[in-house]
Amino acid sequence: MKYTLLALLFFTLFSCNRNQNSFDASGSFETEETIISSEATGRLEVFNVEEGQTLKSGDIVGSIDSTQLYLKKKQLESQVKSTLSQKPNIAAQIAALQIQLSTAEREQKRLANLVKAEAATQKQLDDATSQVDMIKKQLEAQQSSLNITTESINQQTNPLQVQIEQINDQLSKCRLVNPVNGTVLTKYAEEKEMTAVGKALYKIADVSALYLRAYISGAQLSQVKLNQSVTVSVDDGEKKFKQYSGTITWISDKAEFTPKTIQTKEERSNMVYAIKVKVKNDGALKIGMYGEVKFQ
Repeated sequence: MKYTLLALLFFTLFSCNRNQNSFDASGSFETEETIISSEATGRLEVFNVEEGQTLKSGDIVGSIDSTQLYLKKKQLESQVKSTLSQKPNIAAQIAALQIQLSTAEREQKRLANLVKAEAATQKQLDDATSQVDMIKKQLEAQQSSLNITTESINQQTNPLQVQIEQINDQLSKCRLVNPVNGTVLTKYAEEKEMTAVGKALYKIADVSALYLRAYISGAQLSQVKLNQSVTVSVDDGEKKFKQYSGTITWISDKAEFTPKTIQTKEERSNMVYAIKVKVKNDGALKIGMYGEVKFQ
């Protein structure tokens, strides 16, 4: 009788505790992880990243050796300067013609006054006018030729300027700038190691809020909707459950088999729907931790 009463008491307590912690769905916490890769090739001169470190978007976390890129840029700038030095001095080269034109125009004006005073012939005035027109045409031709030469030299420097812009872009990528807010989960490289374009440097994720991926049956679909508030329970390690407020942010529109590593034939026939519940993290929640969902 004594053992029977103890068994009944244990069963009652177990049933009450189980009912108290009953749940509608369960799953594990995850987050959106971002792998930050190198955008340049060279030695990691500085790399201030540690696992567990919290970074903000825009933080400079390191630099890659850029000596060769800098020297290449200086070489291109010298080529641009050398090419531009070949441009003609238009003002100096047309100065003589401008003086001739000014002299011819004064002579034309003087002869025009003499013709009016009948002290010079019309032929002399016509010759002076022809001389002015000829010098003007020579001046226009000279200016056109010099402008073409100048434009041609400018065009020769355009490819060099583009290469300099490319070098500047590569130099900017030698500075390692963290692109997102979050906590460093994994570090893949160390300072002074060689890196290359596309090589992973570290993995980062925003753990201020985690997502519990849980699974529900088709019969439960009618109980859930987007932006619905739910209660998430997590084992606190003391045979108790810590509760959080969560919001359903995603409901799968496709059914899938029960996600288990090992499945029997009967289990594979069970179809479920995945949901994501966003939970604000107070620091106790960890990626991969198990959680239970109770619909309100």
